[in-house]
Amino acid sequence: MRLAVLGGSFNPVHIGHLFLAGELLHDQGYDRVLLVPAYESPFKLEANIGSSSRDRLDMLFASITGDERLSVEDCEIRREGISYTIDTLRDIIQRYQPEGKPGLVIGDDLAEGFLSWKDASGILDLAEIVIARRNGTEAKSQPFPCRQLENEIMDISSRLVRERIRAGAAWEYLVPAGARIIIEDRSLYMEASESPASGNLEISKDFLVRVEEEARRRLSPGRFLHSRNTALLARDLAERWGQDTAAAWLAGMSHDICKSMREEELLELARKDGMAISAFEEKKASLLHGRAAAVFLRERFGIEREDVLEAIRVHTAGEPGMGPLARILYIADKIEVGREKIDPALRKLVLEKSLAEVFPAVLEQTVSWLRARHIDLLKETLDLLKSAREGMEHEEKQG
Repeated sequence: MRLAVLGGSFNPVHIGHLFLAGELLHDQGYDRVLLVPAYESPFKLEANIGSSSRDRLDMLFASITGDERLSVEDCEIRREGISYTIDTLRDIIQRYQPEGKPGLVIGDDLAEGFLSWKDASGILDLAEIVIARRNGTEAKSQPFPCRQLENEIMDISSRLVRERIRAGAAWEYLVPAGARIIIEDRSLYMEASESPASGNLEISKDFLVRVEEEARRRLSPGRFLHSRNTALLARDLAERWGQDTAAAWLAGMSHDICKSMREEELLELARKDGMAISAFEEKKASLLHGRAAAVFLRERFGIEREDVLEAIRVHTAGEPGMGPLARILYIADKIEVGREKIDPALRKLVLEKSLAEVFPAVLEQTVSWLRARHIDLLKETLDLLKSAREGMEHEEKQG
């Protein structure tokens, strides 16, 4: 196996790093590229600014998921102290036993001083020096054997990413998605005042991404798009009405996660929640997909938040006494932007009124739509409608 070694601070890893790795694989004939984060670099004193070694490793791992051509090598972090290239090469060659000399990738900004590196002659004996363009100038001849790449230059650096994060400027798509999630979850490189609101830290973005990926794998494209639209609207409504936005996104993204299951699977899952299943539900098991989803999420992802599970469980028919998150999900599910023939006035109402005012209006429209199509209403929906009307009448009398 032909190996290339690409070292650096990776603080954080960015798309320029991975693009260069891709060029090494596609254009230079390497079978695998080892990404080697430094513990302390003799060239960059910024290796640990704003993040720990664990953070940098985790960002790299999350950025190369599913790509067997890339690997993370943690030997320099395990050794601690200043990392010298000669030590890293000896370690890698001994353990990996590569075919021929590994390629050692360095930027052209470092090439001029290469001969002053610790045991530069020993490095030349062990590795083929591969010089990647970074500064855009023409390649210069070097007083040592090397291969000079004609790689594309991406004007991105880890320092630029850090500075943009601190400045509150756009940065999210300068790094791979996995690294972005870790930066946001852990508030890396941010000032303390810029850290995400503590109310949402219980549900991490990494967790939300895993649930979203599970939904995408299980659902048809159209059903997944509905779930994502519902999650977006639920999140926006939660922010407007002072509820947990991460919980709302989670409930919206996962409310239909069991929609594509066979009827026998839905019945098997729903029975685990300990609630009765009506004869009507036995006959039409698709109505149980919310209850099944709540059980599935508890078993598969360990979700125990009762407000999230309630919202998912009752989103189809509703029930009296629904909490704020459950009512938000019910609204979002019924009027998300992908739903056709929704009264524009109802969508406008959502922007102007309180949750207490919007929920009965959405419920009334949903019931009217079902009745117009001669669709039988579940008892829970009828009970909820009665409860909502009584609540509105009470409010009017109080007013």
